Amino acid sequence: MSSIFDLNGQVAVVVGGTTGIGRALALGLADAGADVVATSRRAEQVDQVSREIEAKGVRSLRHASDVLDRGSLESLCAAVMEGFGRVDILINCAGMIQRAPTMDFPEETWAKILETNLTGTLRGCQIFGKKMVERGYGRIINIGSLTTFRGFFEVAAYGASKAAVGSLTKSLAVEWSKFGVTVNAIAPGVFRTDINTHLLDHTARGKEFLTRTPMGRFGDVHELVSSALYLASPASSFVTGEILAVDGGFLASGVNV
Repeated sequence: MSSIFDLNGQVAVVVGGTTGIGRALALGLADAGADVVATSRRAEQVDQVSREIEAKGVRSLRHASDVLDRGSLESLCAAVMEGFGRVDILINCAGMIQRAPTMDFPEETWAKILETNLTGTLRGCQIFGKKMVERGYGRIINIGSLTTFRGFFEVAAYGASKAAVGSLTKSLAVEWSKFGVTVNAIAPGVFRTDINTHLLDHTARGKEFLTRTPMGRFGDVHELVSSALYLASPASSFVTGEILAVDGGFLASGVNV
C-alpha cells in the first residue's frame, strides 16, 4: 500500500511555499520523493527553501513569483517545464488576510485580498492546469480555510475569498476530471505559525479558537503534510472536488465543556 503514496519522480510546484504551511507542504512532498519547486515573492526565501529541499536528495529550482503578476507565474511555469519537462502536482498556498470591521473596510484592501487569495489561485490553476490537461494527468490542491465554511468576526474579505476558493475548486474538478486532473482543497484549522503566535497565546480570539477546537490544542503545520500527500498521490485517484478539513474537530464543534 505504501507505493500508492510514493511521489518519487513526481514534479511539484508549491506557490506560496517558502513560509508557514506552504513551506511545510513543500518539504513534506520532498520527503515523499518529489522534486519540488517552492516559490514566493522573496528570492532569498526561495533560495533558502530550495536548499532545504535539495538537502533531502531531490531536485528543486529557484524562481520567485507573485500571484498578483500573471506574467511571473507564466515565467515560473516555463522554467519548470524547461527544467523538469512536466508538472504533476500544484499546491496554491499564497494568501493574505487583514482584520477590520466590514462596515468601513476599504474597497482597495478588499480588492487586493480577493485578487491575491482567489484570482491568484485561479491564475495558478489556469497556467499549470493547462499543462496538466494537455498531458492528461495532474493533481491540484488549493488551500481553503475554516472561513470557507464559517463566518469569522471582522475578516469578511478573507472569508469571502476562501469561500470562493472552495467553489472554484469544485468547478474546476467538474471541468477537468475527464482530462485526468483532480482538483481538491485542504481547509486547515488553527495552526501555529511564526506570524500568529502572539494572537494564539495572548488574545481572547486565540482563547476562543482553542475552546472551539475539541482536541484542545492548535495544529502543527507538519500535521497537514499527510493530507497533502494523499491528495497529491495515486491514493486519491477517484477523489476530486473535495475540501478536506484538517481542524482538530473545529467544524464539528458545538458545546465543548
